Amino acid sequence: MRALLISTYDLGRQPFGLASPAAWLREAGVEVVCADLSRDGLIETDVRAATLIAFFLPMHTATRLAVPVIDRVRELNPTARICAYGLYAPLNATLLKEHGVSDILAGEFEEELRDIARSAPRPRAEPARIPRLTFRTPDRGGLPPLSRYAALQIGSERRTTGYTEASRGCKHLCRHCPIVPVYNGRFRIVPIPVVIGDIRAQVEAGARHITFGDPDFFNGIGHARTVIETLRREFGDLSYDVTIKVEHLLRHADTLELLRDTGCAFVTSAVESVDDRILAKLEKGHTRADFERAVALCADAGLMLAPTFVAFTPWTTLESYCDLLDTIARFDLVQHVAPIQLAIRLLVTEGSRLLELDDIRRLTGSFDARSLTYPWRHPDVRVDALQRGLAEIVGVRSSASREDTFGHIWRHAHEAAGVRHMPELPEARPRTAVPYLNEPWYC
Repeated sequence: MRALLISTYDLGRQPFGLASPAAWLREAGVEVVCADLSRDGLIETDVRAATLIAFFLPMHTATRLAVPVIDRVRELNPTARICAYGLYAPLNATLLKEHGVSDILAGEFEEELRDIARSAPRPRAEPARIPRLTFRTPDRGGLPPLSRYAALQIGSERRTTGYTEASRGCKHLCRHCPIVPVYNGRFRIVPIPVVIGDIRAQVEAGARHITFGDPDFFNGIGHARTVIETLRREFGDLSYDVTIKVEHLLRHADTLELLRDTGCAFVTSAVESVDDRILAKLEKGHTRADFERAVALCADAGLMLAPTFVAFTPWTTLESYCDLLDTIARFDLVQHVAPIQLAIRLLVTEGSRLLELDDIRRLTGSFDARSLTYPWRHPDVRVDALQRGLAEIVGVRSSASREDTFGHIWRHAHEAAGVRHMPELPEARPRTAVPYLNEPWYC
């Protein structure tokens, strides 16, 4: 048995979603080839030699990129068994099967993928079942070196960056999140020895910084504390970053200094909006005031907060968008926010809880197989025009500083809103270099 594992895009990081199943498959005696198409082209001889070809689909962009590759793979090797796994596989199961995918695996996919490779019969589980796995340390053999992936940038310093997961799934039910249809409020802890073993292998391969990809690092606060304390003891000056919900930053504020002291370079938090109406629609579990409190707590702890946003929704107005920009500027967060975050448009995917909302259903048509979404138009055409204009600004200014791009966004948005007297941007305070990952796309 020869398996070909394919990743089309994974936010500029070495794909954990190839390394983890590779360990399971190789342990079972399966020959494994890993192909990261974000870094290298598809090798046709590998496709033709494979008996199992499996696509890792962790996000929307990866899935869109995968569809034409699936067609190409089927053309090159019509007898291979084709699988798709990851969060976006079950969300797009109907479409994927139309393109020749025979097996759709969701969360905790490694064991089922191994059984498919060994041609073992798969148990017929209920759709809501999320198995509990005995995790293996990922095997990154055959993947491009970490030096070819996104790195942590701190001023002129560039740190080679690895990626791991200390937990999977999420116990929260944010309405727009793609994790929810798969995990439905459940999460799984990865044992400390597996997490540290994966980090150790990446440090030996040159990593000086680790991104924890947990949807919410504080879902299991005791586990999170143990992970970072162990990390500090074993790896000394290794830095890391995590993702934590606003409500958990508030609930576990006593842990923020521990994050700082153990080498946390920044905390990403999916704030999404500063408009309480929108936050309620998305069921984010926090308010604008909560966000502002989290900003203050992180600042007091000397911990950098990197908020992310879904800036354009059906409920966004020109005024509320300008208010978002003003909030970012007033709290001196311009350097903390990747410009693309200010042009992101809400995705309504198959299986999304957004479709429970009457106003979403009124704005969307049928599912579009090309975009893999239910397209929507804003009731105010000026808002859609602003989003398109800002996406263009961000796209052509990819090498510009965040401050410079924010200034262009500020002016464009206020002009679109018909503001007669353009307000001045609040002056940024002097600061040390803000750390960030140098491939910032987030969808």
